[in-house]
Amino acid sequence: MIPLNLVFLGSDPIALPLLDWLAGEGSRLAKIQAVFTQPDRAVGRGQKVTANAIKVWALAEGLPVYQPEKLTDDVRAQLSALGADVALVMAYGQILRDEFIATPRLCTLNLHTSLLPKYRGASPIQTAIANGERETGVSLMRIVRQLDAGPVAAVERVTIDPLDTAEEIESKLAAVCVPLMARCLPDLDAGTLEFAPQDEGAVTFCRRLEKADGGVDFARPAEELAARINGLFPWPACAVSLNGQEVKLGLADALPGTGAPGEVVGADADGLLVGTARGLLRLRRLQRPGGKLLLAAEFLRGFTVPTGTRLESRPMAPLVSATPFRR
Repeated sequence: MIPLNLVFLGSDPIALPLLDWLAGEGSRLAKIQAVFTQPDRAVGRGQKVTANAIKVWALAEGLPVYQPEKLTDDVRAQLSALGADVALVMAYGQILRDEFIATPRLCTLNLHTSLLPKYRGASPIQTAIANGERETGVSLMRIVRQLDAGPVAAVERVTIDPLDTAEEIESKLAAVCVPLMARCLPDLDAGTLEFAPQDEGAVTFCRRLEKADGGVDFARPAEELAARINGLFPWPACAVSLNGQEVKLGLADALPGTGAPGEVVGADADGLLVGTARGLLRLRRLQRPGGKLLLAAEFLRGFTVPTGTRLESRPMAPLVSATPFRR
């Protein structure tokens, strides 16, 4: 087959394994013509204006890079001039207008990191883990105006293990984008790629996460709290106040046992044990302000937490809804 002319729109490093494949072995199926990504932003404590990882990759490959603040008619004209057969979107960060979506010859597709129709919205990876799912995946869908509501052509699934954080699951999802596109691009070119409508009765939504989502309410079951801690690491990250310091939680699991909600009942070889509404929450990785994320045993060698210490509960706002969250 003659490679499809492809324009990529994305701003997050999760797409890098796919882009590497498209620039290498996958180039026999699709040739990247250009990359659209978010403008350079100020990041970090020093607020230095920095290019994102997608732009850095594209420039290293010698590809044209477009960084519009908004997808205006002029930007749509730029896309049209590229002669794209297909536009592929993954974690771009902007809403596409109908005129822009319709510009490529064949279609505009999106790689969404959930098993649609579950977890439409801005934080599907974190929310799936935090909601206790044992499986998630990547869905290849045709973009429509409604949020993540387009028909789905294919999915690739990954397992969520009990000690997976959002960091590990993001890596798994990034990797399976390659076989997903390797399967679908030939069918797209041949006109045989079929799309199935989503089951609107099974739709759930997730929202953009905030720093305030890092609260831990010990009046909830340990299993629920462990899922939340793992799902929200590395950002926004759950935290508790210990000895007057804000300690970040990097990994947790649940054990049988009893203890008053928020009460430290001891420690074992793998973590600090805290009572909850049901079961014990084991905090396996912790981080002091300005320090490194440490395994609990190492953390506790330099940070004493006596048995009987009470950890204050903090509110936990819902992450999932049957209807779209208000912006």
